[in-house]
Amino acid sequence: MLEALRLDGRVAVVTGASRGLGRAMALALAEAGADLALAGRSKPDLEETAHRVEGLGRRALVVPTDVRVLAEVEALVGRAVSGLGRLDILVNNSGVAHVAPLALMPPEEWTRMLETNLTGAFNGCRAAAPHFLGAKRGKIINVASMLAAVGLSGYASYAATKGGIVAFTRALAVEWARHNVQVNAIAPGWFVTDMNAHAFADERLRERLLRDVPMRRTGREEEIGPLVVYLASPASDFMTGQTIFLDGGHSAA
Repeated sequence: MLEALRLDGRVAVVTGASRGLGRAMALALAEAGADLALAGRSKPDLEETAHRVEGLGRRALVVPTDVRVLAEVEALVGRAVSGLGRLDILVNNSGVAHVAPLALMPPEEWTRMLETNLTGAFNGCRAAAPHFLGAKRGKIINVASMLAAVGLSGYASYAATKGGIVAFTRALAVEWARHNVQVNAIAPGWFVTDMNAHAFADERLRERLLRDVPMRRTGREEEIGPLVVYLASPASDFMTGQTIFLDGGHSAA
C-alpha cells in the first residue's frame, strides 16, 4: 500500500511554491520522491523552497512565473520538461485575496483575483495539456477553498474564483478521463499563512473565524502534505473530478 504513494522518478510543477501551503505541498511531494519545478513571484522565497527540496535529496528548479500570463506558464512547463526530463504532476496553487464588501471592491482587485486564481489554473492546465494528453497520463491538483461552499461576508469575489475552480476541476476531469489524466482539487479551510496572518493575529477576529469550525482550530501546514501526495500518486488513479475539503469540518457544519 505504501508503495502506491511513492513518487520516485516523477516530476511535479507547483505554482505558488514560495511560501505557505504551496511550499508545504512542494516539500511533501519531494519527500515522497518527486523532483520539483517551483513557480511563484518571489525568487528568494522560491530559492528557499528549492534549498529545502534539495535537502530531501530531490532536484529543484526555480522558475519565477506570473501565472496570469499563458506564455510564462508555458515556459515554466517547458523548463520542467527540459530540465527534469518529464512532467507527471501539476499543482495549481497560486492565489491572491482581497477582502472587502462587494460594494467597495475595487474592480482592479476583482480582475487580479480572477486572473490569478482562476485564469492561472486554466493557464497551468492549458500549458500541460500537450504533455499529459500525449503521454496518456497525468495528475492535476487545483487548489480551491472551503469558501467555495461556505458564505462569508467580504469574500464574495474571492469565493467566486474558488467556486470556479471547483466547477473547472469537475468538467476538465470528465473531459480528460479518457486520456488517463486525473483532475482533482483540494479546498483548504483556515490555515494561517502570509495571506491571512494579520486576521488571525487579532484575537477577537480569530475567535469569530474559528467559531464555525467544529474542530475549533486552524489547520497545520504539514496536514496538507499527505493529501497532495495521495492525489499525485497512483493510489488515487480511480479518483477524478473531486474536491476534497480539508477544513476541520467547516463546510460540513
